[in-house]
Amino acid sequence: MTDTLTGPPPLNGHTVDRVRLYPQPEPPVPEAPPAASTGVPAAVEAVDRPDNPLADWLTVPDVPVLPAWARSRASIVANTQALGRLTWWHSRYHGVRTPKYLVKTVLLAARGFYRASVGLWPTLSAQDHSAAVKALRAQSEARPEDVELATRLQMAHAARTRSRRWRFGTAAVAVTAAAVGIALADPLLQTGIGGAVTVPLAYLGRGKETRLLDQAAPPLRVDMSAQQLNEALRAAGLLKSGRAGDDEKDWPRVSCTMGPVRDGRGWAVIFDLPRGGGKTASDVLAKREVIAQELGVDEIQVIMARVRAAHGGNAGRVSMWVADDDPYLGTPNPSPLAKAETFSVWDPIPFGQDARGNRIEVPIMWQSMFFGGLPRRGKTFTQRLMTAAGLLDAYVRHYIADGKGGADWMPMRAVAHRLVMGAEDDAIEALKAMLQELLREMERRFALLRELPTSICPEGKLTPEIVRKYNLPVIFVTIDELQEYFTAMEKDDRDEVINNLCRIARRGPAAGFVSNYASQRPDAESVPPKLREIITIRYSTQVVDRISSDMVLGKGKAAQGADASVLSEDHVGTGVLVTGPASHVTVRADYLDGTGFTQLCQKGRQLRIAAGQLTGDAAGDVTAAADAQGITVPAIVSDVLEVMRHSVRMFTTDLLNGLVNIDEDTYGDWNAEQLARELEAAGVKRTSKQVKINGTNAAGYQRRDIEAAVPAEILLG
Repeated sequence: MTDTLTGPPPLNGHTVDRVRLYPQPEPPVPEAPPAASTGVPAAVEAVDRPDNPLADWLTVPDVPVLPAWARSRASIVANTQALGRLTWWHSRYHGVRTPKYLVKTVLLAARGFYRASVGLWPTLSAQDHSAAVKALRAQSEARPEDVELATRLQMAHAARTRSRRWRFGTAAVAVTAAAVGIALADPLLQTGIGGAVTVPLAYLGRGKETRLLDQAAPPLRVDMSAQQLNEALRAAGLLKSGRAGDDEKDWPRVSCTMGPVRDGRGWAVIFDLPRGGGKTASDVLAKREVIAQELGVDEIQVIMARVRAAHGGNAGRVSMWVADDDPYLGTPNPSPLAKAETFSVWDPIPFGQDARGNRIEVPIMWQSMFFGGLPRRGKTFTQRLMTAAGLLDAYVRHYIADGKGGADWMPMRAVAHRLVMGAEDDAIEALKAMLQELLREMERRFALLRELPTSICPEGKLTPEIVRKYNLPVIFVTIDELQEYFTAMEKDDRDEVINNLCRIARRGPAAGFVSNYASQRPDAESVPPKLREIITIRYSTQVVDRISSDMVLGKGKAAQGADASVLSEDHVGTGVLVTGPASHVTVRADYLDGTGFTQLCQKGRQLRIAAGQLTGDAAGDVTAAADAQGITVPAIVSDVLEVMRHSVRMFTTDLLNGLVNIDEDTYGDWNAEQLARELEAAGVKRTSKQVKINGTNAAGYQRRDIEAAVPAEILLG
């Protein structure tokens, strides 16, 4: 039988299986009768004993038998399809150049015919006889009285003449016969004979630098060799220089276990740092910018990572890929969620592509997320990808808060159980109430999970079966623009909200809570460290410096290579994704525009209606109901209801400010008189032009008056 032993791995980084021929002997016991007398075979020592000289000979390496591309059906299919695409591309590339290749072939054949003629001329002209004739002629001129010599010269000349006649005649007959035969042959045969003659002549006519086919691969934009790599590392201070006068070949060098080789649109190499230099793979990652400069590229083109022991690596092994150009520019990739009908959040969510075009998927169950970065870099669009996946799962309940209160999250009113927009006083109170509701739901779920038998809930956590059986949908807690809430709150309210968010992010995952927070300014005032440090998945678009990058991605991440400050303003929708203490990748996120997100929200509403999971604010939202029924509600009515979502009454000035926040282009120049005219035209009848809020009377509106302008069939529905 075979046992896998634990212990220090061999020097090559692979674990081994030791083959045991017999079980290990038990501890010494009193001597038993001989096996022959008892009928029980005596125990035989295992071959993996330290003192067994045959142990090394019976060691089985724990190395896959098949290459990486042939270990799964999916990999074989993918590589076969890639080969087919490559073959089809080359067929088209060279197919359109066929006329050019034919002309080049004819020209080469002409040159080959000339070379063949030059080569055959000595034979056809009987130059082997000419040498004898010339020698005899020279002797005859020196001795003109020698009759015998003159006779020999005459006979040699006659022999040369006869030889020329026969050779030229034979060649002429052969060429004439071939021409007549080709002329009388079938056209297909003529083509074959022509090719059989032309190809050898073209081969004979080739030169040392002659290429019949054009080079299909584009010229390399970036070149790389082991020598260049060593020079770059030495310039970065990662390799020692030899003493003056020493041969450069004797200087310390890296050992390349793979490459450098072309890999896609770049160069790939895996190398080990030399021992005795005192440098590690972490030191290489920290010198990314210097290495890029020495290789003549931008640091965004240099992708480096440590190779861990699980993949055959060690503390000095580095994997490096150098792209030909910026791999994060170009047309964004559309999100596959846009065309999906349903999706399960228990599966990894499609997120984007890395520099080499590999798909990146993010598992979010049992996780919490934080998105940060500068404004207008695609942070909110990327954050919405996670929400979009939850829209297509009817058993996901959404709690949304947007501190900016703009249009980015407005479509969620069709689905969200709770939707808080803006950071005004009423919105802050709504946020606090939402968090309290979440905490109560979390405690209720833990109480229920504790009572379930282990056969149903073996790990004390939510499962897909429990979700449906006990109607405990996964809860997405999405809060955008956290800094708006924290800067608008008083200290006591701020501390309360921070503590509640921490409790949800820390304990909520086991109860099916997925926290998804975002902020533009991830400093200590905007997003406290106690909240950031418990987040498990982090994503950062461009930031101003390495300190800001570490604030989003975690302390020390920039030194490990996870540095969002190297991104530029052109990298919209691109960021650094950190999924663990030692896992990070720069990702170009999939693109899902506002229209696509709105369509997913409507699709999510229909899925929840069919499953009986439309609850909370979405169930009572008249605007969302109107959209679902195809009934048009005047835009001013819809927008005013959105602004007054958390208030039963509101002053006119506050209402105007809220409308500007929603759509500044439309409402930026409105005043109280124009607002009143537009609402009256939309069917709003005010029962009172004055409202009283906190003891203050002023011009304003009541939400019930606005709701009364909504068509009755929506309210009845």
